[in-house]
Amino acid sequence: MTDEPGCLGIETRRPERPLPLVLVASAALIDADSRVLIQRRPADKSWAGWWEFPGGKIHDGETPEGTVVRELAEELGLDITESCLAPFTFTSYAYDDFRLLMMLYLCRVWRGTPTPREGQSLKWIRPMELGRQPQLLPADVPLVAMLRDWL
Repeated sequence: MTDEPGCLGIETRRPERPLPLVLVASAALIDADSRVLIQRRPADKSWAGWWEFPGGKIHDGETPEGTVVRELAEELGLDITESCLAPFTFTSYAYDDFRLLMMLYLCRVWRGTPTPREGQSLKWIRPMELGRQPQLLPADVPLVAMLRDWL
């Protein structure tokens, strides 16, 4: 692998071989104070201790919106309908053994209180502070500037 400076001096990794593509759908939950919810990955998952937007892998036959609805119910105990999700942006990132393509949705309306159900920690954070959040997953980092500009 080689590391070369990319746009704006950000390092990009170019894999020597094609990587399997993993499709993920996530949500930026935005509260009444325009804070965004992030979660810290639990000890039993890869990248344990790193922060991310809630969401997960898209299953065969599942829509990205359906994935967000399912994952937020499983991970946070939230009741969200697909009509409350607004497509926002996407990111692509090459990890060592796969390429992640993640769609990010915005959501301001849900039923319930976000409750960690899978051993993760939760934090509401202002968009301007997201860029200073230590250990934000590399795939999530490019989304920060767009959220900051939009919110």
